Amino acid sequence: MATRDLRRLASHVKAHRMELYSSRRTAAEAVGISKDTWQRVEEAQVVREVTYAKVDRALGWAAGSCVEVAEGGEPVLVGGADGDGVPAEGVSALDPETVRRAAFDAARATLPTASIGDLDAFTDELIEALRRSGDVAE
Repeated sequence: MATRDLRRLASHVKAHRMELYSSRRTAAEAVGISKDTWQRVEEAQVVREVTYAKVDRALGWAAGSCVEVAEGGEPVLVGGADGDGVPAEGVSALDPETVRRAAFDAARATLPTASIGDLDAFTDELIEALRRSGDVAE
């Protein structure tokens, strides 16, 4: 196993998170970790492997991308988007209303005590992140 450069990983994670989320808290909540745990990643501190997997998911990276970045590689985007957030050839963007309904239903099932306003805010944030990545149509 290559030596892990957690500072390199922290830099990549922070830069990509700032493109997708309004805050560390929002990013962390999207995948069920604490803001403090997310902060540990961005401050190049050691976290559990499962945390890296959750960060991968929050950033739209393929599984194992955090480890790959820490070992000198580059993250792989999920969903066929290229580095500019434009869907790769042959990959079509999803309909935003279909994604909104699915995201709201999934959030409601997962977080039954969350308010409708919180579920709507989460759904809006998800749609915006997917738009920026090119996975949801404008």
